[in-house]
Amino acid sequence: MDFDLLVIGGGSGGVRAARMAAQRGVRVGLVEALGRQGLGGTCVNVGCIPKKLYHYAAHYAEAADEARGYGWHGAHATLDWGELKRRRAAEIDRLNGVYEQLLRNAGVTLLHGWARLTDAHTVQVATLNADGSPTHQTWRAERILIATGGTPYVPHFRGREHVITSNEVFDLDPLPARLVVVGGGYIACEFASIFHGLGVQVTQLYRGEQILRGFDDEVRHFLADQLRAKGLDLRLQTGVVAVQREDDGLHVLLEDGNRVVADAVLYATGRVPNVAGLGLEEVGVAQGAQGAIIVNEHFQTNVPSIYAVGDVVARAQLTPVALAEAMAVVDHLYGAAGAAPRQARYDLIPTAVFTLPSVGAVGLTEAHARQQRGRLRIYRSAFRPLRHTLSGSPERALVKLVVDDSSDQVVGLHMVGPEAGEIVQGFAVAMRCGATKAQFDATLGIHPTLAEEFVTLREPVART
Repeated sequence: MDFDLLVIGGGSGGVRAARMAAQRGVRVGLVEALGRQGLGGTCVNVGCIPKKLYHYAAHYAEAADEARGYGWHGAHATLDWGELKRRRAAEIDRLNGVYEQLLRNAGVTLLHGWARLTDAHTVQVATLNADGSPTHQTWRAERILIATGGTPYVPHFRGREHVITSNEVFDLDPLPARLVVVGGGYIACEFASIFHGLGVQVTQLYRGEQILRGFDDEVRHFLADQLRAKGLDLRLQTGVVAVQREDDGLHVLLEDGNRVVADAVLYATGRVPNVAGLGLEEVGVAQGAQGAIIVNEHFQTNVPSIYAVGDVVARAQLTPVALAEAMAVVDHLYGAAGAAPRQARYDLIPTAVFTLPSVGAVGLTEAHARQQRGRLRIYRSAFRPLRHTLSGSPERALVKLVVDDSSDQVVGLHMVGPEAGEIVQGFAVAMRCGATKAQFDATLGIHPTLAEEFVTLREPVART
């Protein structure tokens, strides 16, 4: 065997597993495809990091407007889209280098090329010669870990070739004056909100009855109202029939017979496991819906030497989940580093949606809690944050607690408002420890902050 562990995929899960295994003395190789993106996977290259940077950029336009309410006046700054793209690209390049150095310092052998399984212990890696002809190398490993992540899904329809996905949206040239975003999940909502904040005329189309399916219903409706109040054209129960290129732009034809004209059309209609060309069928690796690799509690496939983690197993498509799964695999295979073996848990996953305003949540929605817990107490407050009493912004915030009435345990915490992700992260620790409403009540708030609202909610608004 050339390696004890050969990892396919240089994203968050793959890099973490490769590094941690190598630090335990395991002979590790990692294959990352050429010509796609640098090390770090979706999160670093076309996901979490660049998206959050653009979220910051969009917020500065709002902040400039709000500053007038605090006595700041002067010429309004304008966005240099080209500079924003260049600075983002430079930061991503830096992070790619950091990931590569971490791997090399840990002793991981980097293999650049396209991987394909040929049997339970063998991976063929293809590279291209200068003339475009392929060269193949074969590597054998005791165990193989697949961590190839996910890829954007675009349904088939007339004019599909005219649309872009979240992979291309960061480098649009020029910045579109009019953008249509199709989808209602967190990726669609984030980009619709971000580009609206950057000054683009945005129309968001979603076939469902409300955005952010899977989030608490009150949060969903509240955020939709806030986005519309800021001028985003959000249209629900609206499907797309076709996209046509005309002289004045892209015409998005709708099921109701209307059309929207745009300079760019972004499809954010979900992601699917990135498994094309891996040779899973030939080796006999079992797959589920949309190609997701089926694994057991130790992330082992039905082929005993092959494991998989991250978005490719489609349990919870989030970077911290991929990291947790990677550590669980390494601890299971090669022993824990001075502690009990870690396990990936899928309850109480804190989540943020980086819209303007942002969403944060941890635990059960009210509807899910009602199904799983029985009798509940619901605490809620919607209000205008202090900073907007002078800013002039109509933006409002929402905080909500879902409490199991019999145990007094806080089983769901939800908010819409500035820095929601930062606030919810801290409360996620308390909820992991089983915090009760009485313990929330006994905690002093930091005044004046938005976060203190969670420990000052006293009277339930509903008992169900």
